[in-house]
Amino acid sequence: MSSHADAILSDARKELGNPARRLLGKQVLTLGGLSLLSGCDLSTDSSINMMLRTMSGLNDQAQALLFNPRQMAPTYPESMITRPFPFNAFYGIDEVPEVDPASYRLQVSGLAKGKRAWTLAELGALPQASQITRHICIEGWSAIGHWGGVRFADFLQQAGADLTAKYVSLHCADNYWTSIDMPTALHAQTLLTLTYDGQLLPPQYGFPLKLRIPTKLGYKNPKHIVAISVTNDYPGGYWENQGYNWFGGS
Repeated sequence: MSSHADAILSDARKELGNPARRLLGKQVLTLGGLSLLSGCDLSTDSSINMMLRTMSGLNDQAQALLFNPRQMAPTYPESMITRPFPFNAFYGIDEVPEVDPASYRLQVSGLAKGKRAWTLAELGALPQASQITRHICIEGWSAIGHWGGVRFADFLQQAGADLTAKYVSLHCADNYWTSIDMPTALHAQTLLTLTYDGQLLPPQYGFPLKLRIPTKLGYKNPKHIVAISVTNDYPGGYWENQGYNWFGGS
């Protein structure tokens, strides 16, 4: 039995050498999970992929069941803010997109009856909130930042979104996209941010608009948002479609 488990681990580690599978490795390759799979044939790449995705799906379901929409993520004093806050993306800092604030429009589509396009001035006129929370990256580092903007739940209500829908998908000016479950979208700390540390959101941190979700890992916090869609169809995401866990809880 142990030799078979060792063989599974060896083959899975080869597959997980792809950075797009690192999170799966951390979350699904436990001895308990492997023991459940001891009767499976994992001799091919496709069977390993199927195993990883099956376990990731089970992980998503478990995280969704454990998620408490009333439980708040920790907040911190200003003295603990990380300065400078780290830049992180799937590209270099010299490739940060330039978005024209004058022509910018946030498009809202899908299961939403209200306003379909929002200017930055209109977003700034909505009631604002702020938070000092910790950003947790799957690469093993974390940083505390000060974010300000519109509670996402308030924005979705203003936009006439169907709050009983399953998913909210977000698309960005840097060709990134991700999606979240509606309970996370409605969480009191999920913030559509316009500012960082009291100033206009800098380009490297997501200008003109970033979604800050302190209850989820960093890759679920998209930057440079240009479009939001409310849907009941599973939307996937940039990293999620490459093997990252979809729920992404921190």
